Amino acid sequence: MKYTVITGASSGIGYEAAMAFAARGKNLILVARRENELNKLKDTIQHMNSDLDVIIKKADLSESEQVHTLFESLKEYDIETFVNNAGFGNSSTVAEQDVTKTEKMLRVNIEALTTLSTLYARDYADQEGAQLINVSSDLGYRLVPNAVTYAATKFYVSAFTEGLAQELQDNEAQLKVKILAPSMTETEFVKTARELDDFSYSDNVQKFHTAKEMAQFMLELYDSEQIVGKVNSESYEFELMDPVFQYTSRK
Repeated sequence: MKYTVITGASSGIGYEAAMAFAARGKNLILVARRENELNKLKDTIQHMNSDLDVIIKKADLSESEQVHTLFESLKEYDIETFVNNAGFGNSSTVAEQDVTKTEKMLRVNIEALTTLSTLYARDYADQEGAQLINVSSDLGYRLVPNAVTYAATKFYVSAFTEGLAQELQDNEAQLKVKILAPSMTETEFVKTARELDDFSYSDNVQKFHTAKEMAQFMLELYDSEQIVGKVNSESYEFELMDPVFQYTSRK
């Protein structure tokens, strides 16, 4: 029995990605801090398809020990696809940002993703059909005011993931590594970044995608042979493309 792991699955893109993979008949391992929300998602999926196995893993990926404990708990499963979706943003100038929040963001967006990607690549590099999808951002390829630190974390995700994908190709590994880079998406992201109780995308944002649309873009990337799936920040079209950052192969 094979499984798809999705971190940050309690809401937003992670939630809709779980629904999208479930619609394809994939067994799921869902990871997030909010266990109640995960259980609601599990019930929804199993109501849709009672034959699917849906496993809940509560974990706070800002805690390094919990990241390692999580991966160790996955050893008993055959993981076909690993989606590193967990992450959050911060909306403020660098000089005014909350350092404690920033440190937590660095641990989730960079450290946890790197650790889980590394451990998955180590175990599944030679497994045919295995895929690792890391969620970055359009801001992993450009900088904007009041989001410099967040964008920098996503530049790391983009560079790391593109590099890992090409490194594995150089080594003729079976594991495929890909990167999804959304632009503005209707999720809890803005509320968390700006620390708001509520936020209306339709009232405040000229262009955006729904989380469900982004989940479908993820499936397009999953089905493709391309490494990068990116939303164009001007047209808002989803584009499958070659890596953006230069990689100097030894070959």
